[in-house]
Amino acid sequence: MQVPIHLLDQIRESVNGAPSSAMDRLIQDIFTRFDGHVQGILFYGSCLRKENALDGLADLYVLVDTYRTAYRNACHAFLNHRLPPNVYYHEASFDGLTVRAKYAVISLEDFQKGTTDRWFHSYLWGRFCQPCRMIYARDAATADAVVAALAQAVVTFVSRVLPCMPPVFTARELWGRGLELSYRAELRSERPDRQVRLVDADPGYFEAATRHVLGGMPRWTAVPMEADGRFRTNIPKSAQWVARAAWRLRTVQGKLLSILRLLKATMTFEGGVDYILWKIERHSGVTVAAEPRLRRHPILAAGVLAWRAYRSGGFR
Repeated sequence: MQVPIHLLDQIRESVNGAPSSAMDRLIQDIFTRFDGHVQGILFYGSCLRKENALDGLADLYVLVDTYRTAYRNACHAFLNHRLPPNVYYHEASFDGLTVRAKYAVISLEDFQKGTTDRWFHSYLWGRFCQPCRMIYARDAATADAVVAALAQAVVTFVSRVLPCMPPVFTARELWGRGLELSYRAELRSERPDRQVRLVDADPGYFEAATRHVLGGMPRWTAVPMEADGRFRTNIPKSAQWVARAAWRLRTVQGKLLSILRLLKATMTFEGGVDYILWKIERHSGVTVAAEPRLRRHPILAAGVLAWRAYRSGGFR
């Protein structure tokens, strides 16, 4: 399905915004690391919704030109190519405080592909159908490409969730159901009401996006019922069966991919011990230390530091 022009306009308007001073500090460090190969940077997740990069762990996606040119480490480049994205942790000082980020690295080409229906799993289009902020774009052409990919993610998400809906539904129900399905297709520990709270954080965005996509959908009848804001569809039973089978397959595929990404992270997740220390302090209120020898083994550090936090009174 072609991306509706009104959806493109909506995404273009919602995605633009200058980074905060704290976020700019992180961006400069990312520029330094990838030395001219950054095409764009996207900010999404809970810190964006709270509009405070200093409260929690900022989630960033760094779009690079190619893995081969972006990395000095050939192993990291190979792993990023075979199973994107690579994920890294970084923290920096800002006005006497610490700003923290978890950033994923993916090529612009893979990002564009991952928001289309050519990418079976919901890993990318299930994330970037949601509101996000483009805090850097190399040039106008890159910005347009990113906006088009974000709009395509919305189209892909809605078209793959719609057959799983009852004949009459609201935009809130559509997005709540779709986010539930995409969360289930990964190893994610989320509260049962997480997806509904996410939709309720910006209901206007999801309502408008639903209307834009369903209004331009040629295959199925999908019209708004203006009186009460609901939508009505008439989807063949065969299409419903195929869609539900596809989501079951995505769930199995996603669990396997999540495990593979965790294994990959043991080789690529730089700064992992600092991340573990921060998580322990944030969730238990206990500060523990990690000696240099422990920092060389992040997997071992996770267990040892959690035990030290417990012995110091955390998690009780």
